[in-house]
Amino acid sequence: MSWTASGEKLDLALEEIVARLKEHRILADVPPEELAWIAAHGVLNRFPANALILRHDQPVEDLVFILSGHMAIYVDRGEGPHKVLEWRSGDVSGLLPYSRMKSSPGDTMAVEETEALTVSREYLPDLIRECPQLTARLVHVMLDRTRAFTSSDLHDEKMKSLGKLAAGLAHELNNPASAVVRSAKLLVDGLVTAEAASRGLVAAQLTSIQREAVDSMRAACLIPGLPATRSALEAADRVDAITGWLEAHGADVAAAAPLADSAVTLPSLDHLAQVIEGRVLNFALQRVAHDCANRSLAKEIETSASRIYELVSVVKGFTYLDRETAIQSVNVGQDLVNTLTVLRAKVKARSAKVDVAVEPGLPLVSAYGGELNQVWLNLIDNALDAVAPGGHVEVSAKGAAGRVVVQIVDDGPGIPDAVLPRIFDPFFTTKPVGQGTGLGLDIARRLVNRHSGSIEVDSHPGHTVFRVTLPITAAH
Repeated sequence: MSWTASGEKLDLALEEIVARLKEHRILADVPPEELAWIAAHGVLNRFPANALILRHDQPVEDLVFILSGHMAIYVDRGEGPHKVLEWRSGDVSGLLPYSRMKSSPGDTMAVEETEALTVSREYLPDLIRECPQLTARLVHVMLDRTRAFTSSDLHDEKMKSLGKLAAGLAHELNNPASAVVRSAKLLVDGLVTAEAASRGLVAAQLTSIQREAVDSMRAACLIPGLPATRSALEAADRVDAITGWLEAHGADVAAAAPLADSAVTLPSLDHLAQVIEGRVLNFALQRVAHDCANRSLAKEIETSASRIYELVSVVKGFTYLDRETAIQSVNVGQDLVNTLTVLRAKVKARSAKVDVAVEPGLPLVSAYGGELNQVWLNLIDNALDAVAPGGHVEVSAKGAAGRVVVQIVDDGPGIPDAVLPRIFDPFFTTKPVGQGTGLGLDIARRLVNRHSGSIEVDSHPGHTVFRVTLPITAAH
């Protein structure tokens, strides 16, 4: 479709068009005879504000010189249209000499009233021959535009990866963070109760034999591992037995659960009851019970905080957050493990089985670690999307002839033969609308190529393998 079909043709004398072209930023140093050639073969158009100039996937048929106004291209990658490039007075758009672009990647809109000179595709061979200086200038414009589109694609895919990372991290952090908050609150309450019980024991002025009996029971809280050896039925029976003992001795039954979780025994309780009686016995039992409970809560806080620290360390390693953006020695095996940690929530949601096999002594790779992790995230995430609930994904890395070979294998339905040749094409996706941008594999291929590597795919029903080969020392 020609851009002229979307605008209003303006009739100006040739001299007037040339005068306007001389004010164009790109054409400022172009010889007058070349400007005259463009004016003679172009069409001057005016596009009203908010006009749709070219739709997504329509063929691009014109070279466009923006003389005034503002235009932009909006691409919908599954989350709604957003602006990826814009042009103002003095810019060039549309079909450029030597460009392989066939169709528009998005909807081109006039942000405000815009005037532009368009030169049809049929004149481009003549333009290359008749206007060599302009052609050279336009080739540079094309290279700049390619870099801009690539940068926009990379940014969008990085933001999508960041969203996956944030979602997975939030899910993984929720449980240990909640445990820390819950345990800290219970610990504060337990310390208050333990303090009250301690005051009661101090007021009772215990003898040395009584103090030894209390201290002996408190020491039982430090014995590790015993509660874990009991079955659920044994643990319930133990709570019932200690509850019955407490009732029989007129003590607070709230102490039963923490005492049951410790190594305290019924004979040790009987010994305590022989040396301490009545209200003082209840103070002693409360002090021991809350001491056991508080130690357990402190241990749970430590375990949960360690889990949070581990997750933060994994994310820092995954994103290379604490390292400069430069080529460095990268441990691909560890990065694959970090990536799977980031995706753990999705693995659980899919009930998938994931096996990881990293060859011992795998050579380090000279690479941009953050970029390679984006490749692993895209490929493993796609594999998890492909498998049925309860499916199987295999991730492996091994060295071979000065290279590192990473394979991601899934037992999903496979990629149809008709689709397989297109899977690396930008904006091509087999996922439903809103679930895929069509950029993941394209970006993965670009990043692998940037590291002088290769990415291949073999697929048939029940077995799809993506294979990434990277040189240990790459020319970037």
